[in-house]
Order: sequence, then C-alpha cells, then structure tokens
Amino acid sequence: MSQVRLAMIGCGGNSSGHARVMNQNPDVQIVATCDVNTEISNSYIDRNLSDLEPRPQAFDNLDLMLAETAPNAVLISTPHTLHFEQGMKALEAGCHVLMEKPMVTDADDAYTLAAKVEETGKVLVIGYNTPCTANFYYLREQIRNQSLGKLELIIGYLSQNWKRGTAGAWRQNPALSGGGQAYDSGAHLLNSLCWSVEKNVAEVFAFIDNHGTQVDINSSINVHFESGVFASIVVSGNCPSDSSHMTYIFDGGRIDIDGWGGGWIKVFEGSKQIENPLITEEMNAGGPDKNFIDAIMGRAEPRTTPLNGIIQSELMDAIYESGRTGQPAKPKSR
Repeated sequence: MSQVRLAMIGCGGNSSGHARVMNQNPDVQIVATCDVNTEISNSYIDRNLSDLEPRPQAFDNLDLMLAETAPNAVLISTPHTLHFEQGMKALEAGCHVLMEKPMVTDADDAYTLAAKVEETGKVLVIGYNTPCTANFYYLREQIRNQSLGKLELIIGYLSQNWKRGTAGAWRQNPALSGGGQAYDSGAHLLNSLCWSVEKNVAEVFAFIDNHGTQVDINSSINVHFESGVFASIVVSGNCPSDSSHMTYIFDGGRIDIDGWGGGWIKVFEGSKQIENPLITEEMNAGGPDKNFIDAIMGRAEPRTTPLNGIIQSELMDAIYESGRTGQPAKPKSR
C-alpha cells in the first residue's frame, strides 16, 4: 500500500501525542477521529492536525466512522475497559490495530482478541515503549542467550504522583479503567517484566492499598514464572517523585535498567561493569507508532503482539485476585 489510512479512536491527551507523531510519518494519512461527540473530535483535529489536508473527518460513532472512511488501520487510545470491544470492531472491519496499553482488562478477552487477530491476519501492536528501545532489546537478547548466565531474580519499582494527578478522572473509575495505578503507569513496568522474561506466570502474591479511592494506588507484587524466575515489583501511585528502576539478577552478572522508558542501562559481567555494551541503533524500533507502521508496511516485525497482552492480562487478573483474597493466585487453567 502507498499510505496507511489511519483513524484515531479516542481524542484525549495521550492520543494527541500519537497524532502528532503519526502526522509526521510520510507513510500515514490520518483520515478520521472519533470520540463521544464531534466537538471533542473536531477540537482534537484543531489542536493536533490543523495543517493536515484533506482535513480528517470527525465522528462520534465508531461503527459509522469505520463504514464511511474505510481506514486500514486504527489507533485506539480510550479508557481501558473499552479496548476490547473497539479492537474487535476494528479487526472485523479489516483494520490493523495499535492499541494503547493495556491491551484489555480481562484475560478471557485477551484470548478472544488474539484469536480474532489470528483469524484476520492483521497486525496488532500494544503501545508499550520499552520493547521498542534498543536497551530492552539488548536485555532480552542477554536473557535468551544466557550470556550472563541463568536469569534468577528481578526487582523493580515505579513511583508517580498518580493519585493526585488522576483525581476525578476516568482513571480512578474502575468501570472505565479496569483498575488503578498498576493497570495504568504501572503497566509499563509489568509489561517490561513479562516482555523480557517471555514465560507464563505460574503464581502471584500481591498486597494492594487503594488509599481511600476506588482503585489500587500502591501495590507490592511477587511473581513466580514457570521458568523458575522470581520477580518482586513495587508500584507507587502516591509519590511526588516520578522514577523507575529494574534490576535483572543472573548467576553470572546483572543488568540495571529503566523499566518505565528504557532510557538507560548498566550491564555487569561478574562483578565488573561493561562500559560499552554492544547496543546498536538497529536494535531501536523507533517507538510503538513507528513500529506499528513499519510492521504494516512489511519493514519490521511487531515488537509487541497479542501474546504479550495475554500474559500481562493473566498477571493482572492474578494480582487483583490475590490482593482481594489475601492468598496466592494462579492464572486460570485453559
């Protein structure tokens, strides 16, 4: 195809960043926007796509947008619990899908969506940033190749002023968010974990504190993967200092890395730091937006797939079950 005809589903602040990036890609023509009313959709165009000709059409009805504009790809950046239905409709309409994180908020829906992707043969990429970075690509290769020995343990944290920043917004409404900080910014850290380990979750034990809200704000999560790897992750939504860190502990070294954005890495072989690990520009996929378009055009493999969404959905279901029951939880047998 000469250009990807892209429709934007969801016209909030997160989607605005995607729109500006996509508008700079010569392989993309943004043809439509859709939100709960056309005033929001048109305002989004004015803010982010005012120079685009022809002007994208503004919609307040997803089915109508898909039928009238016939996009061959969509970018979904809406409240989390809407992702499944919107993704299914887009795939059924013949569209490739870039889905903001999390893919869905229920493991059963994750399996159903993955089956639809396989049935249609379309590309579905999840909007996680770390899998597209060279640093996380390098990390995963070290795990696969066991160049630092066998991976045994992972620790990590993410802190953010999330509770105050999202007060009164849909992110603290479980009917729309599906959960709290662990399903929002914390999802980046948890996806970094699952994406790099590449194994199914065996068991989870979690403590959750809602801090008087309807959703999780703080969580302490212990994960046992089927490979035997143990992980301990802390997600804070009540800290004014935004930060993240992960450490991967091998029996022959360790890797420290930015688990939120993948912006930095430190590699240790034995007790000595490797000053210049072999990390090349070819390992960088350029971000989820670029990787999505490159995958559609046949220039790259998707850095994330529905399988990543399935594993993380099973992890999240187990986290919330354990937090609710006070007992270890396992993904549902299938």
